[in-house]
Amino acid sequence: MLIELKKYFSGEDVSQHIDYTIDLSGVEIDGAKPFVSPVHVVGDIKAFASSAELHVTVSYAFSMPCNRCLTESRKELSHSISHVLVNKLNDEEDFDDYIVVEGETLDLDELIYSDIILLTPSKYVCKEDCRGLCPTCGKNLNEGDCACAKQQADPRMEALRALLQ
Repeated sequence: MLIELKKYFSGEDVSQHIDYTIDLSGVEIDGAKPFVSPVHVVGDIKAFASSAELHVTVSYAFSMPCNRCLTESRKELSHSISHVLVNKLNDEEDFDDYIVVEGETLDLDELIYSDIILLTPSKYVCKEDCRGLCPTCGKNLNEGDCACAKQQADPRMEALRALLQ
């Protein structure tokens, strides 16, 4: 979605409601295509003192294999995203607080895509207490214990094990 920002940067009192979807089904992250539903974007863009304030909420279904047990896990995610858009910065303004838009048109799809990728966790876990896979036989320990012999720990670590129990 392209948004014409000239009227926002000119100081006019304008606003626009945003409600649309982005198809990210072809995007790959770590060899998987995690976006199983279109990204729904809802929000507003408002003029504010020769700049534009963008406030949107994105929601989508996300499915990735767990980094511990390799089970495919689907989650419904929602994020609030806010940006201040300007066409130029003064010398004293901090660059990190603003998005500088070259020209007068904003590609909102590209901005939302960048934000979603930055919000995506680098390690994906199906649940906080995921036990993972047995290092010997590969059984998913969330489904129950395996029949592998428990390894004997180094006797020098007995004092540490006693503290942990």
